[in-house]
Amino acid sequence: MSAAPIEDYALLGDLQTAALVSREGSIDWLCLPRFDSPACFAALLHDESAGRWLLAPAAGGRTTSRRYVGESLVLESEWSTPEGTVRVLDCMPPRGEAADIVRVVEGRSGRVPMRMDLALRFDYGALTPWIRREDGDLRAIAGPDAAWLRTDAPTTVTDDGRITAEFTVTAGQRVPFVLTHQASHLPRPEPVDGPWAVADTRRFWESWMEGCRYDGGWQEPVRRSLITLKALTYRPTGGILAAATTSLPEEPGGTRNWDYRFCWLRDSTFTLQALLGTGFVEEARAWREWLLRAVAGDPADLRIMYGLDGTRRIPETTLDRLSGHQGSRPVRIGNAAADQFQLDVWGEVLDSLHLAEESGIDPDADARRIQRALLDHLEGAWDRPDNSLWEVRGPRRHFTHSKVMAWAGLDRAVHSARRHGDDAPVERWAALRDRIHAEVCAEGYDAERNTFTQFYGSRGLDAALLLLPRTGFLPWDDPRVRGTVDAVRRELHSDGFVLRYRPEADGEVDGLPGGEGAFVACSFWLADALHGTGRTAEARDLFERLLGLRNDVGLLSEEYDVVRGHHLGNTPQAFSMVGLVNTARALSGERITTHTPHTPRPARDGTPVPAPTGQRRQTPVR
Repeated sequence: MSAAPIEDYALLGDLQTAALVSREGSIDWLCLPRFDSPACFAALLHDESAGRWLLAPAAGGRTTSRRYVGESLVLESEWSTPEGTVRVLDCMPPRGEAADIVRVVEGRSGRVPMRMDLALRFDYGALTPWIRREDGDLRAIAGPDAAWLRTDAPTTVTDDGRITAEFTVTAGQRVPFVLTHQASHLPRPEPVDGPWAVADTRRFWESWMEGCRYDGGWQEPVRRSLITLKALTYRPTGGILAAATTSLPEEPGGTRNWDYRFCWLRDSTFTLQALLGTGFVEEARAWREWLLRAVAGDPADLRIMYGLDGTRRIPETTLDRLSGHQGSRPVRIGNAAADQFQLDVWGEVLDSLHLAEESGIDPDADARRIQRALLDHLEGAWDRPDNSLWEVRGPRRHFTHSKVMAWAGLDRAVHSARRHGDDAPVERWAALRDRIHAEVCAEGYDAERNTFTQFYGSRGLDAALLLLPRTGFLPWDDPRVRGTVDAVRRELHSDGFVLRYRPEADGEVDGLPGGEGAFVACSFWLADALHGTGRTAEARDLFERLLGLRNDVGLLSEEYDVVRGHHLGNTPQAFSMVGLVNTARALSGERITTHTPHTPRPARDGTPVPAPTGQRRQTPVR
């Protein structure tokens, strides 16, 4: 049996890893002990032989209804069958000694025959564990991994290394299952009580949500998105994950399948905006501390992404034994884009450190030292071609958005230094900032079409151009901004949503075969841009359409297939969930400028710099 459609999956998580549960009651994805560890359930990328945990009525079928209980990550799946009604409560308690998955079957009415089929397959399906009974429970062991299953249901171990159970649940009856993972060389962890763990997990999440300070519109989707973003944080270090999965395709049957189980600096900075803007300062502080540890060292060696613990090396390989999600190959582990030069990242990091400071997180000596080192490198690297924020694997180019983010990094440094009276080369930074501004307006702008372009000399467009006014590079009422918004809307549309860019433009800019779906985050950026340029009714209409793309439990993937009506790409995608939160905030009136326009000065080499038209930084703050 092949994996379910991407939108059929719900998320469980314990702030160190995540599981995906299908509407058939099967956990088809789980990496232990961390998000980026090898999967022990990998049916998502192959079939059930790569590992899964099915718990559902014996007759099978999809759930009748499904929801998260309250404001938590406790999933309630209910089936209505001819024999009666049954529900399953699934959760992963926030981790203590070990990782647990708790599944509790509850009879609601009648007598429902149930089936449990647990196939642990460690190392992405390559290792079938030995299984034996210990004190009434079942222990599975393979190399460094061990897992224990505790349940009152009668279980059988099959010849092919699966644990199965068949039982009947009646109205009012509970049958718990607890799967606990631990390193095989460590003692068995203390088992948790299933029903108690469900209640405790709900209390944890609802207690965390009490810290939410968002009071704008669309409360339910925003609050659910914040829970999802929290679930994508790695609590031991404060790192923020891009997505919980690897190799879910951007095109059905295609090769654009990437591993997103790492911490992208860019994605993290967008998440930082959403968390700070809704009251979650502690998560932002933890991320900043993770960032300072990760980027410490030579600023020239800044990576665009890091491992959960700040690891720099993320080599990319393929798992050829896996057929991929619904036949989309290859399955990739690791990400070669970690070695790319993406100029915008220096600006993103400097902007995020500035935003944290503006939001009340006091800078320390390490933060100041990192900022200065990044600026020193940016001064010498800003004019190099790069791979852009979209990690194109074609030739490096002078991407317009990348130059704008170099401008933003210098702009934030100038603002901060002048505010605090720092002993810094402020005038030099300001001159370079203005020089970059002038170059972008001259080289990255097509006056004939009244739009900025994807890279210097290009006729192609890039949805990232929608972000120019959000950085403060130009104000929303600048005619060039409105012209760019209109051009992106016209030329990158996909049934009303937005593509990142057209891969076939300007000589196959990304160097990859095939295409992709509408990019969800970019579509939220268009809603922001429509609102910023005074077309709020259209922005709201687009935002409501985007909300309609969420699955039944409020999750969004990276992209959307407008032809087939399915999610595409890795899931749940932090970039998409952040887009939802920040667009809701913008449409609720939370856009605030944090410093006044500046006047560009001539560059050191005498290059004239045209005066800006009301430049200002526009950063949302809570």
